[in-house]
Amino acid sequence: MAVLFAVMLVAAAGNTAMQSILPAIGTTLHIPDVWVSLAFSWSALLWVLTAPYWARQSDKRGRKALMALGVIGFLSSMALCGLVLLAGLKGLIGAGVTFIIFALFRSLYGGLGSAAPPAVQAYVASRTDPEQRTQALSLVSSSFGIGTVLGPAVAPYLVLPVVGMAGPMLIFALIGIIVLILLRWRLPNDTPRFAARGAIAPYPLSAGPSEPTGEEENDPDAPPQEPLSWRDGRVRPWLIAGFFGGQAQAMMIGVIGFLILDRLHLRGDPETALELTGTVLMASAFATLLAQWGLIPLFKMTPRPTVLGGAALAICGILMTGLAQDLHSIVLGFATASLGFGLFRPGFTSGASLSVPRRDQGAVAGMTASINGSAYIISPAIGVLLYNWHPMVAYGLMAAFCLWLVAWGWSALRQDQPAT
Repeated sequence: MAVLFAVMLVAAAGNTAMQSILPAIGTTLHIPDVWVSLAFSWSALLWVLTAPYWARQSDKRGRKALMALGVIGFLSSMALCGLVLLAGLKGLIGAGVTFIIFALFRSLYGGLGSAAPPAVQAYVASRTDPEQRTQALSLVSSSFGIGTVLGPAVAPYLVLPVVGMAGPMLIFALIGIIVLILLRWRLPNDTPRFAARGAIAPYPLSAGPSEPTGEEENDPDAPPQEPLSWRDGRVRPWLIAGFFGGQAQAMMIGVIGFLILDRLHLRGDPETALELTGTVLMASAFATLLAQWGLIPLFKMTPRPTVLGGAALAICGILMTGLAQDLHSIVLGFATASLGFGLFRPGFTSGASLSVPRRDQGAVAGMTASINGSAYIISPAIGVLLYNWHPMVAYGLMAAFCLWLVAWGWSALRQDQPAT
């Protein structure tokens, strides 16, 4: 379990660490903000496109082999991205060439890194008794949430004297090598005891535990079921809610690094901006975990009020962040918005899940994962474009998405069952 936990954790932590350092690197290289954002968009697009394929392959090619493929994709991407950014920061290659090559190397993370999470979940589901399965899956799934907390928290401390801001990527590549060795050496063979297939994992940017899954195979003698449609009236309202709330959250995460650079007047001191961005993102991650691991189970919150209340709280946090002029106000506003999104996201996921019977759980899990991942394809870049035009235009659009969600969802979202 320790090896499986490490596989999930390192992939999420490495990605969120890059989220905190890349705006500062882009400023140092004098790269336009929108191109920095598009580097993440490209990776997210590849993750969304390839994740379903790797989830299907988790039963065919061996779970251990797919885990290794995902870890190799992660560490290769981190190492190559770190080396090319180091060359760019040292002036060995031009800034434009640096970011083009960087985006190509990010393809390894988006295209291959998505192979590991479904393989981990399928491995656990296929080797544990039904009575132990939920606890085991919850443990490995929670590593994604913990990773998103650790990534931005440790990134500023990995800026090393010789390699500078490329240090976090090179260190995470080294950690990936260690995890790969442990995976090859310590993980038992993956001969399954029970039938199970891997779940599609969302792109790891927002903090919080991913949904523990690992559905057993359907009975081969059972009559074929009509596939769940995106237009199905039971799930459509929840998917629409997830789409609009997800766009707002993706924009907020994509813009925050540039807001810190500008509001704190740190365009000339990107290394300090990197440290403060890590602080803000760490506060955001803890606020999200407080919502998902604290408030929801403590108050036994149901999907509809969780979504609507979370969106309303996010509106307050978004406007507070957009109007903030100092670090304290930015941290407070961003954490408030993250607390709201931390309530909203599991609310929409569990609402969609509770709206369909057990046989459709695999399909609805794939739909919600697609909605979650699609938000990070283009919305962060749009948010940065609008932010560069006028900051409050970007933050106004984020707030408008959430406001529309509250107004529309008041009548459209009717499910009222425990958000377990």
